[in-house]
Amino acid sequence: MLKDSFQRTVSYLRLSVTDRCDLRCTYCMAEHMTFLPKKNLLSLDELLRVSRIFVKLGVNKIRITGGEPLVRRDVMFLFNGLGNMMQDSSLHELTLTTNATQLHKYAQDLVLAGVKRINVSLDTVDPAMFNTLTRWGKIETVLKGIHVALNAGLKVKINAVALASIDFSHTLKLVDFCAQHKLDLTFIEVMPMGDIGNEQRTDQYLPLSSLKKQLTDTLTLTPSNHSTGGPASYMNCAETGARIGFIAPQTANFCSDCNRVRMTCTGTVYTCLGQSHSAELLPLLRDTNISDNDIAQVLIKTVADKKKGHNFLISKEQTLDPLDRHMNVTGG
Repeated sequence: MLKDSFQRTVSYLRLSVTDRCDLRCTYCMAEHMTFLPKKNLLSLDELLRVSRIFVKLGVNKIRITGGEPLVRRDVMFLFNGLGNMMQDSSLHELTLTTNATQLHKYAQDLVLAGVKRINVSLDTVDPAMFNTLTRWGKIETVLKGIHVALNAGLKVKINAVALASIDFSHTLKLVDFCAQHKLDLTFIEVMPMGDIGNEQRTDQYLPLSSLKKQLTDTLTLTPSNHSTGGPASYMNCAETGARIGFIAPQTANFCSDCNRVRMTCTGTVYTCLGQSHSAELLPLLRDTNISDNDIAQVLIKTVADKKKGHNFLISKEQTLDPLDRHMNVTGG
């Protein structure tokens, strides 16, 4: 088993398959990004090998992330390989986080591979606002992907980054959209990950405590005992019958129950999104003298050294320097 010094067991792997994305969301990356050379990325076979090692060490949930994972060529090879692990019950759940721009092409194949639910990153349903936030995205493509996914039988949850630049009226429209289509909705605070060009984190940052107050002043929200095993706390909305979740890494730290690690598309394993502690697996994977057991021992030691928590901080008074990697590199 993968266990750290605080007796937290790691059972959840967030696996990035690419740093590339077909959008340029203002809180995620700069407009003009330099992406990694393809030779630096793990092959799909290598990603599958690492996944098998993690599963043998007790990981029973894998979420595929990016960048935008569905822009990775032949990505269904990986999904199908991971789906096979679910056949013998060694892997309990296979999920995906996506911006949904490519979802209409892959929804049915994802279901066939064993994916039952996905997260879609969507901060607004207003076409003009969506185009501004993503720098060039078209909301119509995303909405098409969501509808195709629902029709294919996927359960869809919406993840929205809370941004000071989004008028509260747009937030209510997103709440209504999710309720109309029976989609759970989770708001997430901005995190200081990487250089984002001319944008300033302090201008973007909206504490979820502030957003929750705005919502409770408008809607009837009551605490929910719903849990997905992640860091979100949920509330039930009486007016819509839907659930609204909140992930607040700065205003409501959730590290005490952390059960996850992240691996980048280059084979770097990060035990915490907000820390630099890591292990490099790429050279091990490409060394024919290194066995799966050797890699497993590296993972056991790396997780044992997992830090107690992250150190995110954004405020007008003080903002910690952002980590020198973007979210699209680490894996969302």
